[in-house]
Amino acid sequence: MLAASGHPVECGAWVGPELWWSELRPTEGGRYAVRRAGQGGDPEDVLPAPWNARSRVHEYGGGAWTATDGQQLVFVHFADQRLYRLDPGAAEPTPLTPDTGTDARYGELQIAGTDVLCVRERHDAGTVHRDIAAVPLDGSAADDAGVVRSVVSGSHFLAYPRLSPDGSKLAWIAWEHPQMPWDGTELRVADLGPDGVCGEPRVLLGSATESVLQPEWADENTLYAISDRSTFWNLYRVGVTGGEPEPLCPRDADFGGPLWQLGAAWYRVVDERRLLTVRTFGTDSLALLDVGTGELTDLDPGFPAGYACTGGGTSIGALGRTVLGPVRDGRALIVTGSATAPSGLRELDIATGAVTDVRLAVDEVPAAGYLPEAQLMSFAGDKRTVHAVVYPPRNQDFAAPDGELPPYIAFVHGGPTAHVAPALSLTHAFFTSRGIGVVDVNYGGSTGYGREYRDRLRGQWGVIDVEDTVAAVRGLGAAGLADPDRLAIEGGSAGGWTVLAALTGTSAFACGVSYFGVAELVRFAQETHDFESRYLDGLIGPLPEARELYDTRAPLNNVAGLSCPVLLLQGLDDPIVPPAQAELFRDALVRKGLPHAYRTYAGESHGFRKVETIVDSRQAELSFYGQIFGFTPPGVPAIELWRP
Repeated sequence: MLAASGHPVECGAWVGPELWWSELRPTEGGRYAVRRAGQGGDPEDVLPAPWNARSRVHEYGGGAWTATDGQQLVFVHFADQRLYRLDPGAAEPTPLTPDTGTDARYGELQIAGTDVLCVRERHDAGTVHRDIAAVPLDGSAADDAGVVRSVVSGSHFLAYPRLSPDGSKLAWIAWEHPQMPWDGTELRVADLGPDGVCGEPRVLLGSATESVLQPEWADENTLYAISDRSTFWNLYRVGVTGGEPEPLCPRDADFGGPLWQLGAAWYRVVDERRLLTVRTFGTDSLALLDVGTGELTDLDPGFPAGYACTGGGTSIGALGRTVLGPVRDGRALIVTGSATAPSGLRELDIATGAVTDVRLAVDEVPAAGYLPEAQLMSFAGDKRTVHAVVYPPRNQDFAAPDGELPPYIAFVHGGPTAHVAPALSLTHAFFTSRGIGVVDVNYGGSTGYGREYRDRLRGQWGVIDVEDTVAAVRGLGAAGLADPDRLAIEGGSAGGWTVLAALTGTSAFACGVSYFGVAELVRFAQETHDFESRYLDGLIGPLPEARELYDTRAPLNNVAGLSCPVLLLQGLDDPIVPPAQAELFRDALVRKGLPHAYRTYAGESHGFRKVETIVDSRQAELSFYGQIFGFTPPGVPAIELWRP
């Protein structure tokens, strides 16, 4: 059920009279299909196999498809990263860009007249260039890259290209290394010339220390945007001729989040007076904002708005938060869920707050008696409060022996700039239904609590995240909720780094599981992709000045402090955390003679998407815990641990 039933759904769009959406298909090799409701109401493919609508801009992609009013689908095919157009009734799509062998990539696609406006990323002999480009819809650029028009460039990173209502101006977000988009960005605007190319840009908002996100046009001379200048991501109104930005609704809550994928939206324009918003302080809240009065009216979609229900795929972090899609005729498309309602694409009636399910992210949900009940908890560490979500074990058919406390797994989200909140997670239920509790930790550095909380990790990666995770599990033990001798830790990507750092730097855990985790920093900084290649400047410090700190913090260099078994799981096609990271740590475990297992998966990148990978990795994890905690999970193949 965990693997085959789950198919995460991304926000959709109205295309003519139909509603389309994209959907991850684990049973089809992990491809992203564009789908719609068929005549009988059952989903059917608009984009059939083997076509895969997935962008590699920034490696995390985003905005990989769009459609014309005439129901022409325009999409990025994952295998070659070319743009294609699929006409209604056509057997095969038509290429719109040249075949460059993935050296040219496209994301955040939008239809702009007879062009596709997009963020373009080009790789040339190890150098990466990005611009906002216009690709003709007629296919004339398929054999002639010179036909593609560069609309604006001038910065290393660009996002959110937005044409003004009259088509005379373009707004966008820009930033440079070493900033990440949650560190500092600029909102720029420029006039478009007769040739469709931007003139000299003007910076309206933002800096290297102010994060600005998601500009949207209010009218031809005014923009809405999100900025964290107040220490929280709040909404502002900005005039294109300058002047001070006007705060629309000051709150100690985030109306934005980390820009891991292009096109992310935290508000939508409903009409000239109202915005549909999502704000976060711990959990998400859906609300209508009156931009004239600043009044915020919460909407109740019938369940607590929170993070999306996840299937079995293993991602870099909590990317499943409430996502806002387009608004039309008083209705909005949203992807949302809660601790009790499975995530999925839903249609929101803005006037009433009622929601209608369109496509849920899982086909099957276990009976409530097998699902954990999420509990928001805070733990007092030595220096600060740590926020977490606790999922105690629950199975209506079984009870633990009297007086026995359950083992617990600390789930460490990736990013590390990300966030977790109560969710109906089949991954969590896979463990809690078997008597193992789960605690999801929002360690310092997580989003959803303002910039101060987010900045706690600056220069402290491998310290604050470890201390906060240890504080959470020890708090569970002190409260008599968990067996302090049977604690595990698992995480992916940056979460995998925290796993390895906690295992090598503390004695809090009996074992740990790292999904494609970072083990060493200098080589990682040299080998990882461009988008994150300077991420460590903020998390640790710049090279070469901080070289000694890189060596000191790296779990690979602290294996002497490790005394417990480790399970390493790795996709062989991962460009973000390459397999060399896991292999270096495996070799160190062999040299020290520690029990461990290393499992690899061909065809998997950063995050597991294939059903067979999801099954194997989670069963391996469960077998691993069984061997450490002293039980044999029935019906699960035993994983063989290397022992000296």
